[in-house]
Amino acid sequence: MTAQKPTLAATPATTPPAPSTSTSTSGRKAWIKKTPVEIVLEQIGKQEEKVAGMRKELAREERELGKLQQAKKVLEAQ
Repeated sequence: MTAQKPTLAATPATTPPAPSTSTSTSGRKAWIKKTPVEIVLEQIGKQEEKVAGMRKELAREERELGKLQQAKKVLEAQ
């Protein structure tokens, strides 16, 4: 199954606002080009966060395995 966005059937169809040529009136920040160093540092940060999450998940799985191994010992002792 795939997640689907809820549709609003009661909302009337409207045309999107015309694109603005001025960045000050559109409300968006100007795009600032990143240097290669900034890009690599950002990738390193993302990878560190990913590894930290995986370590937490591994610790949780190891605790679950320990519980199951204890249950196995109890069952084999009977």
